[in-house]
Amino acid sequence: MDSKYHVISTLVEDRPGVLQKVAGMFNRRGFNIDSITVGNSEVEGLSRMVITVHADDKGLEQVTKQLNKLVDVIKIKDITQIAVKRELCLVKVSVPDEKARAEIMQYTNIFRAKILDVTEASLIIELTGDKQKINAFLSLVESYGIIRIARTGLTAMSRGV
Repeated sequence: MDSKYHVISTLVEDRPGVLQKVAGMFNRRGFNIDSITVGNSEVEGLSRMVITVHADDKGLEQVTKQLNKLVDVIKIKDITQIAVKRELCLVKVSVPDEKARAEIMQYTNIFRAKILDVTEASLIIELTGDKQKINAFLSLVESYGIIRIARTGLTAMSRGV
């Protein structure tokens, strides 16, 4: 079977070492985690991990079974097809002149991004959206000179109740 992109939402105990256990389990199974985000959940004492991984159906089933065996894992759900997905990107772009500044600011408005910091030589821009949107923005501004990029990786939430 072909490897597919999966978004897995996992509710885990909010304890030291849990992230390491989960990442280690993926490593032992030979899966590369494309991205992982972790933060507080709606339940006190529990954190939500959103993990993106490429796996075939059998591989995903193995990973899910192994995750369920971890004591700190409370709930796992593949939300690939039913998720609202977003990523955050901070990008510092070189501003060689006023014409470039105006063009970059125009791109920022078109992509509904925010300018967070302005200096004579650069702009720091915050952009949220799906991977394609962020990549499109980055390709537009790369000709001005990207000084630094920080991306969060994907976070997601299933639609509905």
